[in-house]
Amino acid sequence: MAKTKTAKADDAAGKLLDQLRVPQGPVDLSSWDTRATTGFSGTKDEGKVALEALAPEVSDWQERLFAEGRKGGDRRVLLVLQGMDTSGKGGVIRHGAGLMDPQGLRITSFKAPTPAEKRRGFLWRIRQALPAPGMIGIFDRSHYEDVLIARVRNLVAPPVWNRRYEQINEFEAELAGAGVTVLKCFLHISQEEQKVRLEARLDDPTKHWKYNPGDIDERELWPAYTEAYEAAIERCNNAETPWYVIPSDRKWYRNWAVTTLLLETLKDLDPQWPAADFDVETEKARLATT
Repeated sequence: MAKTKTAKADDAAGKLLDQLRVPQGPVDLSSWDTRATTGFSGTKDEGKVALEALAPEVSDWQERLFAEGRKGGDRRVLLVLQGMDTSGKGGVIRHGAGLMDPQGLRITSFKAPTPAEKRRGFLWRIRQALPAPGMIGIFDRSHYEDVLIARVRNLVAPPVWNRRYEQINEFEAELAGAGVTVLKCFLHISQEEQKVRLEARLDDPTKHWKYNPGDIDERELWPAYTEAYEAAIERCNNAETPWYVIPSDRKWYRNWAVTTLLLETLKDLDPQWPAADFDVETEKARLATT
């Protein structure tokens, strides 16, 4: 439960995946410092530079995974982003995913389900958005909304959302067995920081389009949402599909941290360039005659 700074992008501290991973057992989100910069002790400007410096490496590993998928591999990565309003899901996508090749990405933003989607079950639309082999999928909100807002807003009866935790566990186990590495990140901001960000949207006409008056209503339910997130993280925090808590009061750190987790995940998968399925020397000779 990281509250301390380590060295600037310090490899000696171990993988960020290990440092930000939620341990098994009860979850108390107040134990995590939302302003922490775990794994990085530099300044804001240095953090922004460090994020840009990840671009060549994360792009290279993404291309390796994409090439593997094109040649019959079934592995892919699913990055799940959850968090309170203004926690920065869109910011992570812009600044982190923006470092990669769009052709290897599938980004899905989940809004309220339509009546037709509701009739098919809460996981149906999630399955339709899963990344294909070789791809990196990014979910801006996800199947977890069905044990978050559905629970807090009483959209379904308690026995219904209670059953969903195990359904989610079974679904994610299925994904892991099918070659999908699921990287679940909770972007953890404080209530005070959310207020600052909402005020900034109201003060800037160029950000009024981002503001939703309903955010104030949701803000009043902060304790209920915190409890719902704690339950979701605790009950769906499995060995193959763990949760990661990302301190997100500092936007620059949040972007660097999630991108670093994704890079470490890709390196752990270690996709290799596919071997040629043709005789290279023969093709060189043929090309030389043209």
